[in-house]
Amino acid sequence: MSNKLEQKKDLDWASLGFEYVKTDFRFTASYENGVWSEGELITSEQMTVHEGAPALHYSQQCFEGLKAQTTKDGRVLLFRPDLNAQRLQDTADRLLMPQVPTELFLRGVEEAVRANYSWIPPYGSGAALYIRPFLIGVGDNLGLRPAKKYEFRVFVSPVGPYYKGEGLSIISLAVTDVDRAAPKGTGHVKAGSNYAGGLLATHKAKELGANEALYLDAAERIYLEEAGSANILLKMTGGRFVTPKSDAILPSVTRRSIMTIAKQELDLEIEERPVNFLKELPEIEEMAACGTAAVLSPVGKVWVNDQWTLFYGEGEKVGPTMQKLYDLLTQLQKGEREDIYGWTKEVVMD
Repeated sequence: MSNKLEQKKDLDWASLGFEYVKTDFRFTASYENGVWSEGELITSEQMTVHEGAPALHYSQQCFEGLKAQTTKDGRVLLFRPDLNAQRLQDTADRLLMPQVPTELFLRGVEEAVRANYSWIPPYGSGAALYIRPFLIGVGDNLGLRPAKKYEFRVFVSPVGPYYKGEGLSIISLAVTDVDRAAPKGTGHVKAGSNYAGGLLATHKAKELGANEALYLDAAERIYLEEAGSANILLKMTGGRFVTPKSDAILPSVTRRSIMTIAKQELDLEIEERPVNFLKELPEIEEMAACGTAAVLSPVGKVWVNDQWTLFYGEGEKVGPTMQKLYDLLTQLQKGEREDIYGWTKEVVMD
């Protein structure tokens, strides 16, 4: 590796929050007349979008999120990027957008990471390089119909923990009177409109003193779904490890990985099924939110039915199961133990 690549930006890596930081390069490719362009690296973070673009008027847009981590020996690892490529394709199908081919998706991610090597946080800093691939409908349009042109772009930003705190932070969630998505809607895909619709729920949750909103099903408001920006994990009595199942839940790469680790390495009985939250609340021993940004964040308390329900008690430490799962997952992502699953992908630096 050249001396230029070995140089790192002079940042206080340990103090980074989950905020946008402009880096040097981003990858872009365009789609028109049924054909994707080759794609290239560019330096400007600005985008010029036609005022009639369907992305602006009809939310024809979607995105992904993943991270690059530096290992102790200096390698740079991605975590299951093929699943992010597949999920973006699934979302594109739902929104009548062209699929970004897996090869183009992975090349765009790797080129953006490689070109911004100096922005990748060093091993042991507690930070990571967040990667945001996204696809939007561009060009002139007025009627409610799919765009004629599309842009796929990948930018990166060094980030710290999503929920700021020392070590593995315990968060709180609140059930509000706002619904996230209907079972036949777009809750199962990573569409930008889902997140805009959830801003009010998050605002109300924070007014109640919680970090984030927690959603119940839109039909009956009984069954547990997910948090505003993360899936939910439950350690139940009897050694059961449960995650809610619903057609309105976004399938998380992190959740899928944790469920496998729970079964294979902790010998837990895993279940993906509808969870009647109020009925099963007394059986929950540990609860956590999980996702690319949050990784795994234990939930200390939940606001539901106009009161707080505590899982760990005020000031108590993280539950043992969630702590073990967090350690096992992050050790894999940072290359600290053998990847027996073949989940990590090294970005080879020129």
